[in-house]
Amino acid sequence: MRFALMIEPQQGLTYAEQLAIVQRAESLGFESFFRSDHYQSFPGPSGGPTTDAWAVLAGLARETSTIGLGTLVSPVTFRTVGNLAKVVTTVDEMSGGRVEFGLGAGWNEPEHRQLGLAFPPIGERADLMEEQFAVLHGLWGEPDGWSFDGAHVRIEEASFHPKPVTRPGRPVLPNGSSRPRLLAGGEGSPRSMRIAARYTDEFNLSSSSPEKAAAKFADLGAACEAIGRDPATMGRSVMAGVLIGRDEGELSKRKAELLSAFGDESGGDDWFDAREPRWILGTPDQARAMVMRFAAAGAERIMLQDFLPRDLAMIDLMAEALF
Repeated sequence: MRFALMIEPQQGLTYAEQLAIVQRAESLGFESFFRSDHYQSFPGPSGGPTTDAWAVLAGLARETSTIGLGTLVSPVTFRTVGNLAKVVTTVDEMSGGRVEFGLGAGWNEPEHRQLGLAFPPIGERADLMEEQFAVLHGLWGEPDGWSFDGAHVRIEEASFHPKPVTRPGRPVLPNGSSRPRLLAGGEGSPRSMRIAARYTDEFNLSSSSPEKAAAKFADLGAACEAIGRDPATMGRSVMAGVLIGRDEGELSKRKAELLSAFGDESGGDDWFDAREPRWILGTPDQARAMVMRFAAAGAERIMLQDFLPRDLAMIDLMAEALF
């Protein structure tokens, strides 16, 4: 099993705090670091400071050396695809080719309204997501002069330089260039899986028990087969909330801290009981057992979604207990 640390910096984290977290994760041997891409402060109290995901990743790219970096996921409503392609390629160069990232349709309407960002109906956002994936492939992989005429995106005689960093193990495009690995994610709707099968290298499943993950990964394999893609070429991962303690006392303390961080959205023992089937929750033995269940379901990587990211000791314990 491979492990990524995933955090939600819209909980009020400064750049300095994010840097400390990522440098700690890198020193512990985490394969990769992902952060959310949001402009509204949640969960918990609203109005906290938020940072732009790609601006932060650019800084982290220069202050780390081995850990992979990316977003999970960037909403297609936040940036035009040409701008996104340039930003990603720039951060990729700054990191020496350590970027991978996900695209999503976006879901948090208030953060769009508050910043003047368009938030069309979900069908249109899904169409836009599919076109953005297609355009990323084209800008990075097609020769100069490539054009694209979609319902939402139009590219005329593209000239895109530099291309992403060429690095062993990266996907290779028709022009021989390498590109960052692309992820799609969500709860596994049929359309998201069709888009993933056509354009992405990994599907990240969220809010799923191991039993649900096994069923969804079977559906993902079928979506690949339907377009003639070998299902073995599709990466499978899960994003799972994580809360662990060395013993019951430490776990209870962290539960209380998490409830406090979530504020009115929490609900005591019932809140944790509802998440136990899909979170990595408990003592180290319990955490390892859940990881084994996800592995048996077909997951190759777990994005450990940490809602107490300032607690560096818990990040230490994740590495100690799971690696």
